[in-house]
Amino acid sequence: MPLFRVLVIVAFTCVAGAAQAQSTAPRPLRATDIYRIRSVGDPQISPDGQWIAYSVSSADSAKDKSDTDVWMTSWDGETTIRLTSSPESESTPRWSPDDRYLAFSSGRQDGKGGQVWLLDRRGGEAQRLTMLKGGTSDFAWSPDAKRLVLVLDEETDSIARRDTAEHKTPKPIVVDRYNFKRDITGYLGSRRSHLALFDVATKKLDTLTTGMTEDDLPSWSPDGTRVAFVRTEIAEPGKTRDSNIWVMDARAGSTPKQLTTFEGTDGGRPSWSPDGKSIAFTRGDEPRYSAYSLSKLAVVPGDGSAPARIVSGSLDRPVFSPRFTADGQSVLATISDDRMDALVKIHVGNGTVTRLLGGDRAVLAYSTLPDGRIAVLESVPARAPEISVVTGDNGLRQVTHQNDSLFAQLKLGTVSPFTSKSRDGTEVHALLYRPADAAPGVRLPLVVYIHGGPNGQDAFRFDFDRQLFAANGYAVLAVNYRGSSGRGSVYQKAIFADWGNKEVQDILGAVDEAVRQGVADANRLGIGGWSYGGILTDYTIATTQRFRAAVSGAGSALQLSMYGTDQYISQYELEIGAPWKAQQKWIDISYPFFHADRIKTPTLFMGGQSDFNVPIIGGEQMYQALRSLGVETGLVIYPNQFHGLTVPSYRVDRLQRFLAWYDKHLKTGMTAMVH
Repeated sequence: MPLFRVLVIVAFTCVAGAAQAQSTAPRPLRATDIYRIRSVGDPQISPDGQWIAYSVSSADSAKDKSDTDVWMTSWDGETTIRLTSSPESESTPRWSPDDRYLAFSSGRQDGKGGQVWLLDRRGGEAQRLTMLKGGTSDFAWSPDAKRLVLVLDEETDSIARRDTAEHKTPKPIVVDRYNFKRDITGYLGSRRSHLALFDVATKKLDTLTTGMTEDDLPSWSPDGTRVAFVRTEIAEPGKTRDSNIWVMDARAGSTPKQLTTFEGTDGGRPSWSPDGKSIAFTRGDEPRYSAYSLSKLAVVPGDGSAPARIVSGSLDRPVFSPRFTADGQSVLATISDDRMDALVKIHVGNGTVTRLLGGDRAVLAYSTLPDGRIAVLESVPARAPEISVVTGDNGLRQVTHQNDSLFAQLKLGTVSPFTSKSRDGTEVHALLYRPADAAPGVRLPLVVYIHGGPNGQDAFRFDFDRQLFAANGYAVLAVNYRGSSGRGSVYQKAIFADWGNKEVQDILGAVDEAVRQGVADANRLGIGGWSYGGILTDYTIATTQRFRAAVSGAGSALQLSMYGTDQYISQYELEIGAPWKAQQKWIDISYPFFHADRIKTPTLFMGGQSDFNVPIIGGEQMYQALRSLGVETGLVIYPNQFHGLTVPSYRVDRLQRFLAWYDKHLKTGMTAMVH
């Protein structure tokens, strides 16, 4: 079928679907809409500026798995093409600088890990470029489009490296690290990430880096002669992961040169200035504050002739994804700023910040060209992330419409800013969700749904979980308690070595304000969250008995039991201290478990069986304690799942159980509205 006929059919289908949806009365969001929503990500503008490639992830209810494909849309948004559609996922679209190929990563056709595939823009099927043992986790094109720099996981244990035979029985896991666990990856073992060069024409692979460090996030110099990258030393007792910016000639046998020596995190993908003289990156805080780090923009000479210089020191907001502008005078970046995620331009010379895109939205990723074109992945509370292009007046024009048909059917809750004062006088900012048809002046059952991190923030973007609760008749508070990002370094570090204190004050202060304003029914209060949101749920219900229902997802309370069983050993020793040196501190921050007899709130505990981030033992212990005490409780474990649930039916099940638990305890005498 000729290409233009395919495009006409695609366009007609989208228009017809939207028209059909608009003819139906809007309905509330349902948990099963997880099967309908599409996750758009990773925008990449083609070198000629005519196309934007991106990824789309969706859930298949029949196979009960998620699949990711590569799509592209024209710059004007008029033409959209799906480029891949195999049963295996394809992701990480990257245009070759000569505009001839679009590369992507996939493990399809027995690729055994992520292999690099090429789509020739002149036509034809995608061709597999690499066939590497274990695949590649990242890649970047050289400026002349003749080579790739790859990130490979390589075995460093001499015995394991010699054994190349296929085994039905898994090999022993050789642990040689202080921090030896990581969620999803599992036991880290003796593998390390290293860089290699790959010649596109000859398929020759040349080693660039070796050794016991982790090397990743490679970036080519504009002239293609050098590669900058991030090297991370493996953490040792008393230290956290120390990463720095390095550079080396792009040839086998060259010696890497260290550009930064900060004892902490220097990272983010390095960005070269157009003249190749400077490299922009992000710098975190000193090691003991690693969990509350506020990343700052820094610049270092590409030849190492001078120390790195902090550019955004006066900004007091975290900076992400820095990229030099074409004139080399400024750097584009995103920042988290008090419930917003904005796109900004930071002048390298004086640190002046110009906001390019802000407002009540979240800019999640962006792509740019030397001519100034910018495409962004952005979201607002009433729309899931889609790709838009920045227009001349710094406005936006949406060019992808993956979720338009679904959102045309939905009647979403309202989202508004919310401010409260805590007991100690601290001003706390939050977002308040209300059901779409909530009558003014009527008090509603309230759910405090707590974000994880804690170093993150609830922002003006579409949030499926909170909108689902609002669709079922709940007012929802999303509180950016102390420890959250977006309010400055002091606010982030306020809970250092003092967990479950100021955050609980902030949550209770927000609840008090919601009751005072007539938003919430004081007799129908619920609380819950996932990760640190689950941990903070445990802290709160051990502090007060005012909540009638709680759901603690992927949480913990006996923090001492997390030592050596999760992935945060460096943080624990630097922030709290070793248990044999700081026993009382560990007991103090474990008060929900040691004072479980104070808990009267019916609480459901949930988690993934294979979670190495916050292991399921945290929920199991609290379930056991409340069962022993005769408090209504439940425990749900999702088989073979990590910290974030990936099986679509489990994600639906989790939300339905949240709602069922809240409905049971907060809607007495009311009609439950589970969707």
